[in-house]
Amino acid sequence: MTWTLAQRAHKMNPSVIREILKVTEKPGIISFAGGLPSPKTFPVDAFAAACETVLRTDGSAALQYASSEGLLALREWIAGQLPWDVSPDQVLITTGSQQGLDLVAKVLIDEGSKVLVETPTYLGALQAFTPMEPVIVSVDSDAEGIDVADLVAKATGARFLYVLPNFQNPTGRSMSEARRQSLVDAAKAAGLPIVEDNPYGDLWFDQPPPKPLTARNPEGCIYLGSFSKVLAPGLRLGYVIAPKAIMPKLLQAKQAADLHSPSFNQRMVAEVLKDGFIDRHVPTIRALYKAQCHAMLDALSKEMAGLDVQWNSPDGGMFLWARLPEGLSAIELLPKAVDQGVAFVPGAAFYADEPDPRTLRLSFVTASEEQIRIGIKALAETIRSAVKG
Repeated sequence: MTWTLAQRAHKMNPSVIREILKVTEKPGIISFAGGLPSPKTFPVDAFAAACETVLRTDGSAALQYASSEGLLALREWIAGQLPWDVSPDQVLITTGSQQGLDLVAKVLIDEGSKVLVETPTYLGALQAFTPMEPVIVSVDSDAEGIDVADLVAKATGARFLYVLPNFQNPTGRSMSEARRQSLVDAAKAAGLPIVEDNPYGDLWFDQPPPKPLTARNPEGCIYLGSFSKVLAPGLRLGYVIAPKAIMPKLLQAKQAADLHSPSFNQRMVAEVLKDGFIDRHVPTIRALYKAQCHAMLDALSKEMAGLDVQWNSPDGGMFLWARLPEGLSAIELLPKAVDQGVAFVPGAAFYADEPDPRTLRLSFVTASEEQIRIGIKALAETIRSAVKG
């Protein structure tokens, strides 16, 4: 039997991060590679209670097919949490925000369409967009995010700009207030829609980030959110906020994909959220991640002394971004680091084009502070050995 693959199937590639995670499953490896929330933050007891309540009071509906839009009570809660006027009719519950990216790709991208992304950008977005066969164009970016002048130069004919303004994956950087407003103004003037992805915005350490891009131009933006980072990723629940003009097509794409996201999970989340739980729970995540981030920054300062290694200091989220000394490659360094008991993600995978081989992403949320100290020391020793040749 000969199977003939669709052309788009040839565009699909395995996630570099998922492949790396297989390597890091070796016993004793301290992994800074995965973008996984800390399991310490999962509210198991709250979900155990919610599970019992949902099955006892609404079990038949929870286990039945449901509307494609999602549970109304959950959509109302989401709409009420956003800092701009949103109708529940503009909220579409998705099976993780990754599905939101897939739906956006199916609805907005044709073969050859130009799509703009940050430099670097989220690998999962590149995976979602690529099968639709767009031309993905990187926009110059700095520590504050998108370079607006370069955006304007590249905006003509683009279907949309994809951007993560808050504690970006992979870099951990956040966009300033001035840059956000400048970006929105420029995109609006150019008639360029924005797809704003915000899975990390609630994970700030000391102060919340500026208001979303979508709040500044709701009719010109699609907004993606997730419960994965503030509750648990295993629920696979996210959401899309879209202008009413585009929502029907997103809904049709959702119906074709999976009919609806799990109704039982939606009811459990709605039950957990209904008494203000999130306002009590998320600060505990922020405190944990802040302590672990500071432990990594302290370890980097101590262990990388004398090495030409650069890194940033994020104000929230789960990641920081580092750059190796001249002449080194993060891809080539990784197996040597694994041999020393530590793993990371090479940064090249996050570039749509012209990757910087010296970059790497470090996640600080799943390792303990002690593991962070040990792991960064091992990484520094690996780099020193590589520099010496």
